[in-house]
Amino acid sequence: MPHIALVTLVVRDYDEALSFYTGALGFELVEDTDRGDGSRWVVVRPRGTGGTGLLLARAKDEAQAASVGAQTGGRVGFFLHTEDFDADHARMTAAGVRFLEEPRHEPYGSVAVFEDLYGNRWDLLQPA
Repeated sequence: MPHIALVTLVVRDYDEALSFYTGALGFELVEDTDRGDGSRWVVVRPRGTGGTGLLLARAKDEAQAASVGAQTGGRVGFFLHTEDFDADHARMTAAGVRFLEEPRHEPYGSVAVFEDLYGNRWDLLQPA
């Protein structure tokens, strides 16, 4: 059965993106391969999931650079599920992640919107 293996996220710089995703968000580095032309194949994913990863792709031109942080037009475009909302919210806040709202408890679960280092919006979500 087909599944989504990777989602590309256009970034300004590989190392700053790696620092944020592996440090502040606690993702694991799956692969970081030099492609020999100044670019790298950099994949991260939430630790211990074995699921869909993010391909961190450095912008190659002005058009791509203009999309950094705006890939979903200002909407929440990424959904990070957790089994312990309070602990992950506290850990991420302490690591400097910018939450745009206080945690909410909705019928579908606990949720708070945050931005990554480029301004892309994410939901931290513990489903009900």
